[in-house]
This record gives sequence, C-alpha cells and structure tokens, in this order.
Amino acid sequence: MKLTFSDERVLAVMAHPDDAELLCAGTLARAHADGAAAIGLCVMCQGDKGAPAGELGNTTSQIRQREAAEAAKLLPASLLWFDAPDGELFDAYEQRRKLIEIFRQFRPTLVITHCPEDYHPDHRATYAIAEAATWMASSRGHLTASPAIPTPPALWLADSVAMTGFAPEFYVDVTAHVETKQQMLQRHRSQLLRGRDSDFSPLADLMLNQCRSRGEQSGVNASEAFRQHHAFKRTRAW
Repeated sequence: MKLTFSDERVLAVMAHPDDAELLCAGTLARAHADGAAAIGLCVMCQGDKGAPAGELGNTTSQIRQREAAEAAKLLPASLLWFDAPDGELFDAYEQRRKLIEIFRQFRPTLVITHCPEDYHPDHRATYAIAEAATWMASSRGHLTASPAIPTPPALWLADSVAMTGFAPEFYVDVTAHVETKQQMLQRHRSQLLRGRDSDFSPLADLMLNQCRSRGEQSGVNASEAFRQHHAFKRTRAW
C-alpha cells in the first residue's frame, strides 16, 4: 500500500509545543514532501509549566512559543495557538467551540491528535476536545465566526509517548524525515535541558528510540504509528 498526502490539508493538534516532534513531525514532513495543500500545527497548551528544575518563571511560555515557531518553520507549517495554561485543559463546550473555529479557519481534511490512553492529562484532554470538534466543525448548528466545513476531517490518533499501551493499526514510513524530526526537536532547547529532571525524560533519545522501534515493527528504518478513529461516518478509505 502506498499512502500519499498529495493535496491534503493536514493539521496536527498536539497538547504541548514539543509533542509533534515526538509523535508525528515525520508524517507532517512527509505530507509536505508529497505535495500537501497545507500543513498546520495547533498547540493546545502554552507550555508555561514546562521548565528545567528550579527555573520556572513567567517567561517560560514565551520561550516555548518562540521555540515552537522556530521548529514549525522547518517543516514548514502554519503554527496555531489554542493558548490554554498547562494542566488547565479540560473538555468543555467552550473549549470545543474554540477548536471548532480553528478547524473552520484551517479547513483540514486530516487531523492528527493524541490517543486517549496517553500518559499526560493534557494529552487526553486534547484528544477529547479534538475528537468532538472534528465532528462538530461540519455541523451548522454549532455557531462560530466561520461557516461550517463541508465534511468532518479524517481523524488519526498518534502513538503514545514511549509507546506505552498503544496498539498501532498502521505505520507511516518517515525514514527520509528523521533528520527533520531531530532538527525540530533541537529547537526546543528549554525541554532538552530537562532531560535529567526526575519528572522528565531525555527527549532526543526517546524520539529516536521510538521511531526506530516502530520502524523495526513495520520493516523500515523509521516510522510513526497511528490508529484511525473508528466511528460511524468518521473512518476514511485511503
């Protein structure tokens, strides 16, 4: 099977500024190489509480937003901010409505978001909001500033961090795009400094180990793992 992203509008909805680099940046880079019509990255949380031990301050979110902007330019991708504080993202209608408007402005044909079993509460909240908003974005009854999109986008669930508890349904070969993933992750300097903190992990090692392990499972050098969202009128044929 040969998957192509030609002419697709691909939007990754990730909880924190460095999550795409870990889980789906290779796929976004491949989509760009395939000739996708648009590539976007929507970051749900500010990153305001993700600083190295002893260095938390009121400039953390600004630092992380600058890092994310540098990384997004490497794809290149449009960078969209939902702007919820870390740890304060919850599935409520106003949150859904805000993401509905983002979807209606970007008009994605494919949305990639977190899986519901991932370890972080913000990841799980991102999934819940994105799952609902992808459906509601095409419903005229949910009023926002922009008109409803014609049909709901396809929805892919990305791998969990460290592959914990995630059963892949398919893999995207990102062998040619690992360097892009590395370069993007290197832009998140504040997070790489947290590698030795007890509440964090060495991100560069984690990212490489994960895409290489998924590559071994799928017969290539490096891949990213996904599932489709299985629900009535939501699954797409490729």
